[in-house]
Amino acid sequence: MSASIATAPAAAPTIASSVRADAPPAIMLSGVNKWFGSLHVLRDIHLEVATGERVVVCGPSGSGKSTLIRCINRLEEHQKGRIVVDGIELSGDLRSLDAIRREVGMVFQSFNLFPHLTILENCTLAPIWVRKMPRKEAEALAMEFLTRVRIPEQAHKYPGQLSGGQQQRVAIARALCMRPKIMLFDEPTSALDPEMIKEVLDTMVMLAETGMTMICVTHEMGFARQVADRVVFMDRGEVVEQGAPAEIFSNPRTERLQTFLGQILRGH
Repeated sequence: MSASIATAPAAAPTIASSVRADAPPAIMLSGVNKWFGSLHVLRDIHLEVATGERVVVCGPSGSGKSTLIRCINRLEEHQKGRIVVDGIELSGDLRSLDAIRREVGMVFQSFNLFPHLTILENCTLAPIWVRKMPRKEAEALAMEFLTRVRIPEQAHKYPGQLSGGQQQRVAIARALCMRPKIMLFDEPTSALDPEMIKEVLDTMVMLAETGMTMICVTHEMGFARQVADRVVFMDRGEVVEQGAPAEIFSNPRTERLQTFLGQILRGH
């Protein structure tokens, strides 16, 4: 094993697991394959995520991890296999898709906030139009989550007046305003300056402490050590290894994972 793996920095105390073994899986992928033209980006993926489980997906660029997470809420369409989310199978049925998207929140690399709407309006738009929530109730809920991500004072500003870290925290609060059962994060800190990364990761740690089912695509290994119940390593469209963070980081079984961890941890 490389020295860089053995000398990885100590992580913050881990968060107690909230996995509900008595509940059906929150997410189930069985034999999932995805192509972009002739490029085979997901190869026979089998993966289950338990209710309350926190899964970190990592891997080199082009490994398929972002495509995987985008298939879970049908932002990308898989061509083969089955995906079941919250007991509903993803298919061409638009009603089923709407039902799933109401229960699955997603935070992207870019913040995707509406620049012409205030922070409060960004957060209340979906609850009012999708959940049919009365405006006053939606605004109260938005302020609750903006307070939880520690930026209630920004409610009446516009996205362009906020820092990148603040905008990403707004994006998290906006997703939470739909009261999702599952949260997906697609490299949420990759577009941020280094000094802004910690404030977003702290917000995600806070969310993990609530017992939310989470899948997070990230290269932030300290976050994975602290938060994840399981780390899934992908390469070339395949799930190569998965296990508890201590196992994955201390005893990687494949050369592909050893190489990846050596490269990632040298940068920390």
